[in-house]
Amino acid sequence: MREYTQFYINGEWVEPVTPKTLEVLDPSTEEPCAMISLGTEADIDRAVAAAKAAFDTFSQTSVEERVGMLERMAEIFQRRIGEIAEAIRLEMGAPIKLASTAQAYAGLGHITEAAKILKSYAFTEDLGPHRVVKEPIGVCGLITPWNWPLNQVSCKVAPALAVGCTMVLKPSEIAPLSAYLYAEIMDEAGVPAGVFNLVNGDGPTVGEALSRHPDVDMMSFTGSTRAGSLVAQNAAPTVKRVTQELGGKSPNIILEDADLEAAVTRGVMHMYN
Repeated sequence: MREYTQFYINGEWVEPVTPKTLEVLDPSTEEPCAMISLGTEADIDRAVAAAKAAFDTFSQTSVEERVGMLERMAEIFQRRIGEIAEAIRLEMGAPIKLASTAQAYAGLGHITEAAKILKSYAFTEDLGPHRVVKEPIGVCGLITPWNWPLNQVSCKVAPALAVGCTMVLKPSEIAPLSAYLYAEIMDEAGVPAGVFNLVNGDGPTVGEALSRHPDVDMMSFTGSTRAGSLVAQNAAPTVKRVTQELGGKSPNIILEDADLEAAVTRGVMHMYN
């Protein structure tokens, strides 16, 4: 069984403040495949402090520096693509072909696309006598789901890195394995300490601490409508910017004279595709 019991905070793999573990199950066998630690508010405090401390310097880095980081990440990602696909296969219980071609390569695509767009992105725009200047938001809290684990990590992390934000990631605790590899890739690519931080944990503990934290400037959440509502409520007192993609988007209308079993089967397949 694989063990991923440390968190990535301020450029180092560190032990949780309070040890508490969770078995990760391979959904295809319902057998344990890994062990992770569940974080607490204290772990989020450490991670957010690291991200806040790194922001002033990282937000002033040049476009060329950040493009270089993304391109190094893409190179390392490509080299480790088989390892990444295997981690996704385990955490999702997915066939290896799906884990590789659809899931792993989608994560790589977000990195390469962020680097491509960044090279020519206009951070200033003149509108008549006025000038619009686009600046990094600050510390971003990122919460990702189980069904596109690495894709969702990458589509949140790569753009945030590209524009000069720092971040704290909480991946789904039931599909956290590929996020660890992503942290290793960022570390190897030379992303400065504190820019990217990873803390595992459940929503009511770590997710709430992250979305409530006064030093987090933006929350990006993908998951259930119930949890997304709580994220928005937690973020409101400090007026964070909040972006969300929520569940409940796949209604299935079945008429009385339909073949129920066939309709449900088709509905499930279309929803996952």
